[in-house]
Amino acid sequence: MVDWSAIEALPQTRLEQLFADDPDRLGRLSLDVAGIHFDWSKTHLTADTIAAFERLAGQADLTGRREAMFNGEHVNVTEDRPVEHTAERGEGKAESVARAAAYHARMRALIDAIEADAFGPVRHVLHVGIGGSALGPDLLVDALGRADERYDVAIVSNVDGQALEEVFARFDPHATLLVVASKTFTTTETMLNANSAMAWMTEHGVEDPYGRVVALTASPDKAVEWGVDETRVLPFSEGVGGRYSLWSSIGFPAAIKLGWDAFQELLDGAAAMDRHFRDAALGENAPALAAFADLYYTQVRRAETRATFAYDERLRLLPSYLQQLEMESNGKGVTVSGELVDRPTAPITWGGVGTDAQHAVFQLLHQGTHLVPVEFVAVIEGGDTLDEEHHRQLLLNAFAQGAALMKGKQVDDPARSYSGDRPSSTILIETLDPYTLGALIAFYEHRVFVSGVMLGINSFDQFGVELGKEMAKVAGQGGGDFDASTADLIRRAGLD
Repeated sequence: MVDWSAIEALPQTRLEQLFADDPDRLGRLSLDVAGIHFDWSKTHLTADTIAAFERLAGQADLTGRREAMFNGEHVNVTEDRPVEHTAERGEGKAESVARAAAYHARMRALIDAIEADAFGPVRHVLHVGIGGSALGPDLLVDALGRADERYDVAIVSNVDGQALEEVFARFDPHATLLVVASKTFTTTETMLNANSAMAWMTEHGVEDPYGRVVALTASPDKAVEWGVDETRVLPFSEGVGGRYSLWSSIGFPAAIKLGWDAFQELLDGAAAMDRHFRDAALGENAPALAAFADLYYTQVRRAETRATFAYDERLRLLPSYLQQLEMESNGKGVTVSGELVDRPTAPITWGGVGTDAQHAVFQLLHQGTHLVPVEFVAVIEGGDTLDEEHHRQLLLNAFAQGAALMKGKQVDDPARSYSGDRPSSTILIETLDPYTLGALIAFYEHRVFVSGVMLGINSFDQFGVELGKEMAKVAGQGGGDFDASTADLIRRAGLD
């Protein structure tokens, strides 16, 4: 167990005073890694705070747990599994790295075959999955594939039929490749969407619709049993968790949309961040410093949420991706030994896109009663071809918002006053490309891991996802002992 009392006892100095007291503050609290600049100077981290966190990290054996993860030990203790997403990037246990490389080679060979028209004409790719089998690929395709005309890729996760019908309306079933992504190949929502997509192709006269299916799964036998040809099943390791799986065959839609070279650059960028996380001292380690700031606000200042605002339209899906990564990983109430956690764990992750969010939620951030640490993510090189003033204004707004949160403004009218001393961090990317996006996502993964270790929880299971799904299945079968409200809702909707 770690002792938080030393950090809780540190003085709580205002941000402007911290800058005044330390001329080197910016240099101490900023880093450059893999084409990304990180700035935590407008958080309340200090040299003393970081030193205290380093001592806590020692108590939690953070460096030991980090090596255990990279070495393929079963750090996912509740499921008795290794955690192997870093092996997909070439960083980890030799056996796991070799297996991941073999699976990648298999995926590349299948993509080569598709590009050579072995599946017939393919213009559209319909990827069905949910959770980690959709959020990661969707982020990659949306961020990096907007100008790429190789294939029209749609990623559908929602079981709501409207999501599929929207794709059916614009895709040609005779030129569509169906990609079914499910670790177990039993996920209810995904398999229902897959069956509906198969029915759509059949109804439109597609010969051998199963011949136009690719399966992405850690359970290849189940995919074959469902009807997918074994040569079109792309496996990945059981030790790759869903929300950490975009580096595996789950990243297939990004690899086929962007091309294999781009997918390899994504892996290379993530590997660069892996090496930084593994080798850098904690006080100079981007994921560790970010986690220290997160923990300071949840544990000392009792902030219940953390907001991420992407000041780049290409990263509009980043907040949604981070919601799953962070809240599914660290939204736990028990320790690795099964004891109840007696402190806050994951904050509620939320956010949006700048500059839209400024006119929607920043009122609360500047003048509300909640303390909300804010993270700004911006890109120096714009992604559009319009007047440069568009991107200039975008960046100026991002930087000015952070300055305003810290500085505030005091006037005689309290309704027009800003308290200031509100923390923010900034992640500034030189150019948004596969390499830097890979590094960015790996940074967030390791940041989550550090927080989990420091809190003594397992970041790699997600049992809390299952209960509601189990109850929905029972209700669908006409059973279940539900409360009066739920039973009435089922009846009113005609589902009984």
